[in-house]
Amino acid sequence: MSDARRALERLRERLGANRAVLALSVARLGDGIGNSILIIVIPLYVARLPAPWFPLPRSVLVGILIALYGLVNSAAQPLTGALSDWTGRRKLFIQLGLAVMACATAAFVLATRYRDLLVIRAFQGIGFALTIPASMAIMTAVTERKTRGGAMGVFTTFRMIGFAVGPLIGGLVQVHFGFAAAFLTGTGFLVAGLVAVQAWVEDPPAGRDEAAAGGEFRVFDTGLLSGGLLALGGAMFVMAAAIAMMSTLENAFNERLHQSAIGFGVAFSALTVSRLVSQVPLGSLSDRLGRRPLIIAGLLFLAPTTALLGVAASTLQLTGVRLAQGLASAAVAAPAFALAGDLSTVGGEGRQLSVLTMGFGLGIALGPLLAGLLALVSFETPFLLGAALALIAAWIVYRYAPETRGERADA
Repeated sequence: MSDARRALERLRERLGANRAVLALSVARLGDGIGNSILIIVIPLYVARLPAPWFPLPRSVLVGILIALYGLVNSAAQPLTGALSDWTGRRKLFIQLGLAVMACATAAFVLATRYRDLLVIRAFQGIGFALTIPASMAIMTAVTERKTRGGAMGVFTTFRMIGFAVGPLIGGLVQVHFGFAAAFLTGTGFLVAGLVAVQAWVEDPPAGRDEAAAGGEFRVFDTGLLSGGLLALGGAMFVMAAAIAMMSTLENAFNERLHQSAIGFGVAFSALTVSRLVSQVPLGSLSDRLGRRPLIIAGLLFLAPTTALLGVAASTLQLTGVRLAQGLASAAVAAPAFALAGDLSTVGGEGRQLSVLTMGFGLGIALGPLLAGLLALVSFETPFLLGAALALIAAWIVYRYAPETRGERADA
């Protein structure tokens, strides 16, 4: 074995990136590209379709579609997580979810009115809700506590790559080949993710909690919801809302900073670049220093970086703040998922991890809506509130979330 290959193997072991983790990560890459293609295409597509029942500005119609996806998938996750726990068929749920998302994405081609898009986005939300709790449950089952932070960093980084590449692919395909080609391209990437799951992902040995073993099906089981998990779910909500707030204020940013849509796009995507670079190292660092310190530090850093969005005076400043905000969010995300995995119980992972994924989905859905409403008070108000919520979330994590570093690894 060459030195380079040995070094790569040592890095893989250090990060906990085993075959199952890499397989799920590749599947999430396809999912991320397929979904994020729609980010650039949907706003343009909405302008083409009549909306006689919805006499609202186009920006509001787009915002409704974005929020609907997040609200539906967040509302459905407790049920889908419970079903995946009860059946133990994690792989099947991931495949069903990807299939639903692929069919829904292809259905955009058939849409003739805005109300059709509402139905399609709702089905996309259901599809995502089928995949994510089951995916996180498998990630928890196939990783060890001592390397779980690094493994979660790898998993989330692959999806971030998908979200970075997807809009570029979607824009290029739409410009050169039209809307139908863009939607079918997104469908193709989702199908590729489905094939990757079929080929490489295996269900871990089925473990059931006591209720499931007794044949009782429960969506909400208070015995599975600790204060630590709820604190982490709240942290994910605040983090997601804070990083999503500026999306609904694009026009206001462009007017204040005298920039074009390109300038806004560069600044907005800077967060993704920052997370791509820092997610894996910070996740791995949580394996050595502990999850809780990084989550708290990330939330404390998220507060000023969110507040500064409201006072950025140039595109360069806005880009720099978004880079810093990406670093803060990376310090929260992978360590939080790793800590939730540490705290989960065998057979209840789907419901327990869905607390975090549901919090993230709600934050992505409600953050832009909240920003749009609070901007009526002043431009700075939504970002000041986001900063305050980050400080509160940091205290809640400090108060209620335990540290698992140094405990006996039982995962």
